[in-house]
Amino acid sequence: MTLKVAFAGTGYIAKIHAQAVQALASSHQLKLEAVVNHSIDSMAAFAHKFNIQRQYTDMSQMLADGDIDALIVSTPNYLHFAQTISALEQGIHVMVEKPMAMNAEEAQHMHAAARGSAKLMVAHCWRFDPEVRWLKAQVDAKKFGQIVRTKGYGVHVNWGPSGWFTVKQYAGGGALADMGIHAIDTVRFLLGDPQPARVWAQISTRYGNYDVDDTGIILIEWDNGVLSYIESGWWQPHADGPEASTHLYGTRGYGSVFPTGGQSIEPLTQTVMPLSSGFPPTRDPHCPQSLYNAQMQHFIECIREDRTPSPGSAEGLVNMQIVDAAYRSSQERAWVTL
Repeated sequence: MTLKVAFAGTGYIAKIHAQAVQALASSHQLKLEAVVNHSIDSMAAFAHKFNIQRQYTDMSQMLADGDIDALIVSTPNYLHFAQTISALEQGIHVMVEKPMAMNAEEAQHMHAAARGSAKLMVAHCWRFDPEVRWLKAQVDAKKFGQIVRTKGYGVHVNWGPSGWFTVKQYAGGGALADMGIHAIDTVRFLLGDPQPARVWAQISTRYGNYDVDDTGIILIEWDNGVLSYIESGWWQPHADGPEASTHLYGTRGYGSVFPTGGQSIEPLTQTVMPLSSGFPPTRDPHCPQSLYNAQMQHFIECIREDRTPSPGSAEGLVNMQIVDAAYRSSQERAWVTL
């Protein structure tokens, strides 16, 4: 049976997701069915590019017309909640861009709405990266012993977004919600999705004239005792690693992604053994289309096989709880317990 896919939003990431659906269309029986957006010109260009016949400026009208199996939500953050809930209530499967909502309260409602037959996936794309998965395999094989601490980066160097991304009313947060959340979800995936115990953060606006943050340091203490250090930012003069770069320090070794590799200490002889991943030290582009194709394939397979997506609403909710706690911690200048 052909799955009919609709798109909410027509911006950069919406095009990336549409290209992923297009790449999988013949092998997975998919049809790019409909698109909804407030801008008629942008929507017309998107529909032309991806050969989509049905175009709407109103989500409710698209849902009322029916014949949609899955919806990809790539709109500004303030629209994620309402668009996702309305689709789930119609039994439509949803993949929503990160952050899944404006705050943890909205995310909690979305998580509850996803407990029916309709699937909800959150587009934390780095879980599908082959280099991240290589490092996860080393962690699972105990190559580094017990992980003690981590460092991760979600930083734009000499660059930052504009438009709705920099308006709190539409984005909810700034660099932390936009970039830091990549680092948070990546390390949580690598550690086996532990629960956060408490969060400390110092977050500020230093590089632009807007009402959201553009620089931050976050500490997360997980319920397994690991301490994670996260940097988030826009317009930073330097970053120690690209988006989602993560470093793991264990009792028997060290591993990282971007660059990807590590070393393991042989317990009997204390010999340091290098772990070669086989991946080059850098890659261009850093976020290839194949990453999003793999993410979309997982979403489609979960629909076909009636499986809960991972990352789903549960993973997205925890990330939002961490983000909310970080903003609160920075404001109160104190650790926030979760």
